[in-house]
Amino acid sequence: MRWRDSEVAGFGEALAHGAATIVNAITIGKGAALGIKLWTRAQVQLTDDAMVIRGTIISDPREDTTLIEKAVRLVFEHYNIKKYGATVETQSNIPIARGLKSSSVAANALVLATSAALGQKLDDMAALKLSVDSASEAGITITGAFDDACASYFGNIVLTDNVNRKILKRDQLKEDYQVFIHIPSQKSYTADLDIQKVKQIAPEVENAFQEAMHGNYWKALTLNGRLYSKALGYDQTLVREALDSGALAAGLSGKGPATVAIAVEDKAEKIEEAMRAYPGTVIKSKPNKEPAYIVRRE
Repeated sequence: MRWRDSEVAGFGEALAHGAATIVNAITIGKGAALGIKLWTRAQVQLTDDAMVIRGTIISDPREDTTLIEKAVRLVFEHYNIKKYGATVETQSNIPIARGLKSSSVAANALVLATSAALGQKLDDMAALKLSVDSASEAGITITGAFDDACASYFGNIVLTDNVNRKILKRDQLKEDYQVFIHIPSQKSYTADLDIQKVKQIAPEVENAFQEAMHGNYWKALTLNGRLYSKALGYDQTLVREALDSGALAAGLSGKGPATVAIAVEDKAEKIEEAMRAYPGTVIKSKPNKEPAYIVRRE
């Protein structure tokens, strides 16, 4: 479907929100994730420099821009566009390479912004396919991260079969939770992960996923975090402190090293204080219930 019958729009801007792990899909090909109110914004300006895509990550200029180039190129290919290039900028408050789905979120924003610049509107599943394909082609995901992409794209809680790119369950949180994210200084890139290290925990991860399927999301998050932390060699003292301070759930997000804790309001201050006692920074957020969206097109 087109917004206009003629003339390419030229400029598009879109925003997608962040996500955090409930169950990591690396070992079993099924995952669960929760939308959170962090964000990435992408701006795409079409140029006459055919098929030349220049990308800049404004919030972290030293990071690799391969994902930008792959996402824009795949959208061009989807619409059989060959005569345009693009100048692209992304900006985000999501720390990169900490297990907070920064790549999936960026891919969503990039795909939507590019389609807007072309005067096009993708349906949800087409947008998600292009987003996941671009992350896969950029080499920044092992599972395709369909769960992360869906939680970012739709908001709320999403459970998926990543292998077959199928949504198994979507759920909306009824209560108003606080989300605390502890960010260590070190980064962890998916390309550096030894997948064989985590294969042995697959049966236990399946148990965590089944808990999530039954609606026991916080139990699943904590169990998943414990399993992956042990497999990947992360210390779990901070997680225990958060739980002892009243967190409903706490555990590793993605492949780490970020730790996520879920809390109700009256426990929030104590949990935040406990997490701030550890080296690194703490981000206070909330679950996100809004879908990714196009901000502007010209």
